[in-house]
Amino acid sequence: MAHTGAVTAFTPVASLIGGVLIGLSAVMLMALTGRIAGVSGIAARLLPPYEDKEFAGRFAFVAGLVAAPLLVLFARGELPEQTIAAGLPLLVIAGFLVGFGSVWGSGCTSGHGVCGVARLSIRSMVATMTFMVTGAATVFVMRHWS
Repeated sequence: MAHTGAVTAFTPVASLIGGVLIGLSAVMLMALTGRIAGVSGIAARLLPPYEDKEFAGRFAFVAGLVAAPLLVLFARGELPEQTIAAGLPLLVIAGFLVGFGSVWGSGCTSGHGVCGVARLSIRSMVATMTFMVTGAATVFVMRHWS
């Protein structure tokens, strides 16, 4: 049981700004379209068989997610440093598990955690508690038992 020495940076200002922007975007999407900002559902509906008049809006939403790091690169001249300790096979498995969880849980962290909790949805509160407990347990295991 070796400790990996991983340290999580404390960034309260950046975190606050990011949280406000996420909340604002979720409120704007709900106010303007009546839709919940569930990223997995929005992204999944970009693929066939979905064909409707909302494709452009979904595409713009996902394009904004992809464009954000490019804006940071333009503004700062460099991308934020990121370290991913896992190899490609583990990342692929994790991606499939997240996709499976999003379908099985009828939503993702953004849909349940941001929008559902704000609407006081019991189902979303249970889902969000499950995400948070599972995430904390995973970090604990990876930092202290791996």
